[in-house]
This record gives sequence, structure tokens and C-alpha cells, in this order.
Amino acid sequence: MSFFSKKPQKNPTRLFFATDIHGSERTFRKFINAGKFYEVNVIVMGGDIQGKLMIPIIKESNGHHRATVQGRVEHLTTEEELKALTSKLDILGFYHKVMEEDEFKSLQADPKAVEALFNELAKQKLINWVNLAEERLKGTGIKCFVTGGNDDEWEVLNVMKKEPTESFFACENEMVFIDDAHSMISVGISTPTPWKTPREVSEEELGKLIEEMALKVPNMNKAIFNFHDPPKDSTLDTCPMLDWDKDPPEQIVQGGQPVLHGAGSVAVREAIEKYKPMLGLHGHIHESQSVAKLGRTTCINPGSEYAEGILRGCLVTFVDGEVLGYQMTSG
Repeated sequence: MSFFSKKPQKNPTRLFFATDIHGSERTFRKFINAGKFYEVNVIVMGGDIQGKLMIPIIKESNGHHRATVQGRVEHLTTEEELKALTSKLDILGFYHKVMEEDEFKSLQADPKAVEALFNELAKQKLINWVNLAEERLKGTGIKCFVTGGNDDEWEVLNVMKKEPTESFFACENEMVFIDDAHSMISVGISTPTPWKTPREVSEEELGKLIEEMALKVPNMNKAIFNFHDPPKDSTLDTCPMLDWDKDPPEQIVQGGQPVLHGAGSVAVREAIEKYKPMLGLHGHIHESQSVAKLGRTTCINPGSEYAEGILRGCLVTFVDGEVLGYQMTSG
């Protein structure tokens, strides 16, 4: 008598993806804690991790402090008020430093010194985040992969690779295995934006870089494309059209309604349609939370509400090159 049985089912991999936290301390801590909370194997941060602004907090001669935040001057008379302000700035993703009036005036007169201080604060925060990830994920078996985005400076991102780490991995322009079978390539730069951010290139240059990265992938059926720029006209890239000739750029309005368009990358879409990876992880367009199918590829943009301290993400479960399911999260 013969006995037949199915092959043992492989254990699926659970991945949590988030992106575009722009220096927000609360949001990053939620991201690191998401690994244990959602019981996943891998967490991936898809770029734009650096903050955008630095706020000087000036110590006055009477011992009080003042700071200008979002166009409003805040006067702080107690340590509790100072602590509340720095906590608010951490949520917003703004860097800050307490300084004397003389230092503030010197900075005002020296744009290069302002840039140097901004990068110093950005690098220190990123180093602190690497250390936090190592501390929180130690012994869990959870891997954390992080790439930069178009708003991130190379000088700042490079500090991630200088740290000897066990759980935290800087993965930009790398091919990494996130489990025994599935690989991931990551590209953080974007095509041009009206904001002229630090890392923008033409569609042609982005396409060339993606092609170079694709050569490193051993099996496209089990590949993840972690590309910060979403594919063009995919619903992952829908946002208001802006007039680039205005400073700052303004929304284009017709009939009293903003004109919407797909602001993603043609090169990214062409690469996905050509190589047909298992999964595409994208960000960049904060307001365009969506999941789309491009052929066999499941493409995801979880969106971003970092300034509110809210972590938007997506849980993805897959096995042997097949996406079994996904779920958007917010918290």
C-alpha cells in the first residue's frame, strides 16, 4: 500500500514596510517596535529618513529661551516648556540645538556653518537610531534594512555603514537576502522634483542605475524592488500637479479643483514591467497610499503622516516567490 503526502509547506516570511519618516523620532521608534508588535521577520525603511529643518533654540540672558517654529516665535520660561518644545520638534522631525545669542548671530552670518551644523545633527540622530535598532532588535532574529531617499544627503547616510551592526543593515545600492530565498535591491534617488532635493537624477540615469542593480539579482521571481520612486501612473504616485515656475511651487487648479497627476518614474515602471519581481516597495508621494498590480508584481506605497507622529506601513506575507497577502497599517 502506497502513502502519498504533500511536500512540507515552507514557512512564509512576514515583512513590515514603512517609508518617508523625515527625521521624526516618534515615528522611527514605532517603526523599530513594529517588528515585535506585528511578529514579522523583516522590517524595511524605504527612504527619506533625514529631517528637513533645524531649529535654533536661543538661550536668553534672563535664563529663558525662544525659538521660531513654523513662523511663530515660542517664548519658553521654564524647563518644562523647553522639554515640551523639544519633544514637539522631535515628532515633527526638526533638528534642534540650544545656543547662546552670540552663537546664533554667528550662524546667521555664515550659511556654510549652518549647513555643517545641520549635517552634524542629522548624522548624530541617525547614529542614535542605528544604536536604538541594535538595542531593541538584539536577540529577536528580526532584520532591519534601511535605504535613503531623494531628501537624504550621502554625507549623512554614510554614517549607517560605519557602525558594526548585527540587526541593522544599510542597503542602498546593494543586493541583500532578507531570508534564505528572497533577495532585495534598493535605490533611493528619484527623478527631478520641483523642490530640487539633494539626490535627483534624470529618468535615463535612474534607469541605468536600476539596470546595474538588476544584474545582481539571482532570481527575479523571488526578488523585491525597494525603489523610493514609485512607478509612473500606477496609483502609487497620484498627487497634485505643481507649477514649478513659482517659488515655492503652487498647486495648479482648474475649475476650483486641484489637478492631479502621476508623479512617479517611467524608469521604475519600465523596470518592473521588464523584470517582473515578486514585490515592489515604494514611497516618495506621501498622500498616495495604495497597492497596485503591475503584471505579476505587487507594488505598495504605504503613504506617510510622519509630522503627526503616525507610522503608516504595510505588512506583507510571502513564500517561495508568491505574495500571500498584505495589510495596510496605521498607528
